Amino acid sequence: MTTVSAQAVPVIPRGVRLHEDKLRGQWVLLAPERTIILDPIGLAILQEVDGRCSFQTLVERLAAKYDAPVDQISGDVAGFLTGLADRRIVELC
Repeated sequence: MTTVSAQAVPVIPRGVRLHEDKLRGQWVLLAPERTIILDPIGLAILQEVDGRCSFQTLVERLAAKYDAPVDQISGDVAGFLTGLADRRIVELC
């Protein structure tokens, strides 16, 4: 299983993209030969992934935006991103 350091920069790689499925009224992550339906939490995390900010910065942004403890947000975000990284849908540079 992949681990996330505070300095790691999450990147949505080429060929993977967020897409709003307007017909079904939901957001999905499109990857080669895969479609992942996103819940509101997954969408919130991926909308903050810009390929420039570190994992720590991403967590701090989400914690401020949702008025939540950084340590709780950190664990949830790390779990989500490592799951995607293990499936090669997100890169942790």
